Amino acid sequence: MRPDLGAFALVALVAAAVTVATVPVFIGISKRWGLMALPDARRAHEAPTATLGGGAMFLGFVVGFLVAWRSGSFSSVFDGSTEPWAILIGGTIAYGFGVVDDAREISAPAKTAGLWAAAVALAIGGVSIIWFRIPFLDVFVLPYDLSLVATVVWVMGMANAINFIDGLDGLAAGIVGIGATAFLLYAVRLGQVELLLEGNVGPLTAALVLGICTGFLPWNVYPARIFMGDGGSLLLGLLMAASTMAVGGRTPDPFSGQTFFFYAPLAIPLVILGVPIFDTAFAILRRATTGQGLATPDKDHLHHRLVRLGHGHRRSVWILWAWTALLSAFVLYPTYNEGRGDAIVPIGVVAAALVLFTLFQPGLGRHNPRAEACIENEESPGQSDSDPATGRGRDVTKSTHSSNVQIDSSTAGG
Repeated sequence: MRPDLGAFALVALVAAAVTVATVPVFIGISKRWGLMALPDARRAHEAPTATLGGGAMFLGFVVGFLVAWRSGSFSSVFDGSTEPWAILIGGTIAYGFGVVDDAREISAPAKTAGLWAAAVALAIGGVSIIWFRIPFLDVFVLPYDLSLVATVVWVMGMANAINFIDGLDGLAAGIVGIGATAFLLYAVRLGQVELLLEGNVGPLTAALVLGICTGFLPWNVYPARIFMGDGGSLLLGLLMAASTMAVGGRTPDPFSGQTFFFYAPLAIPLVILGVPIFDTAFAILRRATTGQGLATPDKDHLHHRLVRLGHGHRRSVWILWAWTALLSAFVLYPTYNEGRGDAIVPIGVVAAALVLFTLFQPGLGRHNPRAEACIENEESPGQSDSDPATGRGRDVTKSTHSSNVQIDSSTAGG
């Protein structure tokens, strides 16, 4: 029996409740162990902030997973399948290496090895990219070796994307939560039209991600009382990679109500998570063209640019959340309306309005002292690659070298 939206909502609610309830525990642990982001001349947050928020997210994920397993609503997902357990193991590995990095700043090769191990655990358990569509040609079944490589690259790419965007309070958790919601609804729709098997683990994983992000946000929005750290960001990256591969890499049929998703389904997560993916691609291009290492910290991520425009912390986050929601609507509208009507025009109007607001609204409040303070902090010399309003980042440069895919930890910790 195929799980319905109510079953997914229950799992997400459990994951959210456990996450939000256990955050104070990890704030206490962070204080006891001295794992705090301290304010200083380069960091504008006003009080020491805990950095082990990923622990609450991990507990929410595990408890939600176990509730789904025992509930009976997901028997088609768990019965006779190794995939859910591969995701549990892979998520544990990713979180484990991330939290050790938060506590002791492990070497870049060790962190790379951890992500590789998590990706291989997924592949061995069956969570991998199998179907691959080449635009205007055909769908191909990847042999095991290529499937393993594609899986590792996909996991590393998702981890990079979330790591890069994690630079303002609530930004990464909000974007990933919105993206997980959209992807869950998209996967449910695929199931309704019989293009996704009942036992596909992707929708359940998306529901768990939605839950832990929702539970974490009340503690992480500006001014944050705790940061998710590398433990949280790597966990989210692994889970989103698993969910998108389980759905997008298993569905050979293109599905949408409009032709602009001819490249679906693997294009779908790229659109939904377009903000962090664009930021990652632009960062790699920017650093490559300037001769910098791909993991060299800088202050030219999307959120840094918005703050420099004068939007300040909260509004910069809301703008990037809005873009993620808009891209999600761009995906969901044609898949749910079955071709009735055209979503491009209203979505285009909203996009144009958002562009105009982003570019011209700061001019209306250019004498806002708080906005000017954000700009001054952002441009202060000698600052590490961290958000000017939160100070996240550790004044270090860490990279992981694996198939030319690198992890930038300079903005992690939110």
